[in-house]
Amino acid sequence: MKKLIFIGLLLLGSFTYAQEWKTDFDTAKKEAVKEHKPIILVFQGSDWCAPCIKLDKQVWSTEEFQQYAKDHYVMLQADFPKKKEHQLPEAQIAKNEKLAEKYNPYGYFPFVVILDENGKVLGNMGYEKKSPKQYIAALNANIKQ
Repeated sequence: MKKLIFIGLLLLGSFTYAQEWKTDFDTAKKEAVKEHKPIILVFQGSDWCAPCIKLDKQVWSTEEFQQYAKDHYVMLQADFPKKKEHQLPEAQIAKNEKLAEKYNPYGYFPFVVILDENGKVLGNMGYEKKSPKQYIAALNANIKQ
């Protein structure tokens, strides 16, 4: 019984810090306007792009980044997986391709676009070997407050 309680608490803790990724631009924009937060749009290839996977592991998935992002950003993900078992629904693929046409026409991966609450580009970044704190500082350097 103690094991089950411990496992339950571990799972609950992992949900507490889970990154809340939006996958729809309009939804992200509405939240950004309502909360006066910038949008961090991340183009990634989650199952094939090594730098994307590193960025996720070293920054996006960390408790430090997730805690900060929850209060300061609206996180928007445009994923482009290649493996058949990871394919997204057609509607999501179309949304991601539309975002890529506008914000990532050269197809860079990973590509992080910092947008204001109305969708205006403030800056962009790629993979950089930085700690979560350093990556947050680099993102914030693009945001005029």
